[in-house]
Amino acid sequence: MNTIGRIFRLTSYGESHGGAIGGVIDGCPAGLMVDVDFVQSELDRRKPGQSHITTQRHEDDKVEFLSGIYQGQTMGTPIGFIIRNKDHHSDDYNNMKDVYRPSHADYTYDQKYGFRDHRGGGRSSARETIARVVAGAIARQLLASIGIKINAWVSSVGEISLNKSYQEIDLSLTESNIVRCPDPETALKMIDRIEEAGRDHDTVGGVVSGVVTGIPSGWGEPVFNKLHADLGHAMLGINAVKGFEYGSGFAGTELSGSKHNDIFIKSGDKIATLTNHSGGIQGGISNGQDIYWRVAFKPIATLLKEQKTIDKDENETTINPKGRHDPCVLPRAVPIVEAMAAIVLADHFLLNRLSKL
Repeated sequence: MNTIGRIFRLTSYGESHGGAIGGVIDGCPAGLMVDVDFVQSELDRRKPGQSHITTQRHEDDKVEFLSGIYQGQTMGTPIGFIIRNKDHHSDDYNNMKDVYRPSHADYTYDQKYGFRDHRGGGRSSARETIARVVAGAIARQLLASIGIKINAWVSSVGEISLNKSYQEIDLSLTESNIVRCPDPETALKMIDRIEEAGRDHDTVGGVVSGVVTGIPSGWGEPVFNKLHADLGHAMLGINAVKGFEYGSGFAGTELSGSKHNDIFIKSGDKIATLTNHSGGIQGGISNGQDIYWRVAFKPIATLLKEQKTIDKDENETTINPKGRHDPCVLPRAVPIVEAMAAIVLADHFLLNRLSKL
């Protein structure tokens, strides 16, 4: 599937070393004022070459809207867009044309399609996430019009963790450093850890956390397409993601039910909960509290080191990759995580509106 969503839908296209990456957004309501500069700023947060701890591939990643927007407003018709690839070094991958890189999609693509694009991973490359960021930036503007905000940040790199809840940190500081961790002291340690991995021609993984504020109660479905299930589906579709948890997550299994239950209270003229172990979702439907989550990213599979593998003829061999790669995906993954959350929430906003007609 190259499409996500049921009403607010994104279909993406393109490969890492092809002519362009792009997509079509369908189902966006007419009359939304689109801030194209904001869309571009989100792409700038994701693009390569933005700091010394990211890949040094240099792409402007300038978005061109082809349809669906006129005089700054959405028309309710499909929004087509394109981002052209300019700085791809395909020759760096010639020595890997017939070999399977460890923990990459090379072998599985061959098994599924009988053919693959070895240049930068082709369709399996994280460069495809450009399309998601564009759609997410438009979805975020739709959600902002009803008071919903989405924030994500790097909460761990390797063994270094920011062990604070989102209520304890100043999320406005997320963009104040190159690793996108809102705690300056922890950010410096994370940067050192990423630099260490880079010096060793190795990679390191970690966790991106996120929170949604301002969401009303009643969004989601009771059986299939539960709100948290759709969020998990979206996050697990991001390259290098190995896990997703929301609310108390796995740590909640260590609590007794009497401590884990969120007691309902009256807060002003609204119903709220005394705690929020549920992560803002109960029975697959939002309860009006903040929705928060954690997304685990593995160490990037491309190492600039010699490794053992086999080729397509099942011969043992070694590879020594070349090219420009991130030692850690996390800083550039933050806007992608936010975008995927926005796409899911925009879809559920429209689904909820339809269910009440």
